[in-house]
Amino acid sequence: MATDLIYVYCLSNSPPVLHESMKLKGLKSLVFGDFHVVVKYVSEGEFSEENFKRNLSDIEWLEPNAREHIEVINLLMGQNTVIPFKFGTIFYTEDSLKKFITDYSGSLIENFNHIEGREEWSVKIYCDRKSLSEQIDELSEETAALEKQIMASSPGKAFLLKRKKSELIENEMDRICKSYGQDYYNEFKSLSVSTNLNNLLPKEFTGREDTMILNAAFLVSKTTVNDFKNTVDILRKKDGHSGFFIETTGPWPPFSFIYIKENP
Repeated sequence: MATDLIYVYCLSNSPPVLHESMKLKGLKSLVFGDFHVVVKYVSEGEFSEENFKRNLSDIEWLEPNAREHIEVINLLMGQNTVIPFKFGTIFYTEDSLKKFITDYSGSLIENFNHIEGREEWSVKIYCDRKSLSEQIDELSEETAALEKQIMASSPGKAFLLKRKKSELIENEMDRICKSYGQDYYNEFKSLSVSTNLNNLLPKEFTGREDTMILNAAFLVSKTTVNDFKNTVDILRKKDGHSGFFIETTGPWPPFSFIYIKENP
């Protein structure tokens, strides 16, 4: 089957070193001016627009190919500053790839300057609402005050106040989660060059029983990555008992911080 489509992994502003394993998979580096593009030639049978869309629904095809895409970029990131391309980026000819680089060269340079010496880190914060509810009187003055009223009330009044407290607990947990999420975000933002807030994911996507309250990406200077990690450890120790869990992963290719626009 002909291999006449160009699959693009990433762009580098310095010559990439392709490991032997990469070369065996058909990867090569094309040079256009000051830019080095890591590519491989692929078949229309897999990567034509129609076939690629079909393959996206085939998990046995998607999982290894998507994993390889990230693995290649991660390996190259160890030696070069790279602009990652999204999985499945295809050009039909070298001329069309060259034209893209020419048309967007100014923006590509700006992006390289922005991500040079920096790493993307993902932070997801979760809250175990059951654990939080069990400690709500320690974290909420309103619920603590209402609990005192309940303890001092007659059985009938206490019953009504308990119903009121149940509603208040839900509202207070929402408020506390929002407040903690903002505090966490501010802590990590102070250690980052850029940030990107993502949509909160429902439980059916996370596979977790606790609730996501923050989903963000941070572009962190390599010189402050240790401070970033230490802050994660400090916050985990401080708030883990309250039902909050911090999940950090990275470094990732800086997908969240690449903004390419055509030359004026």
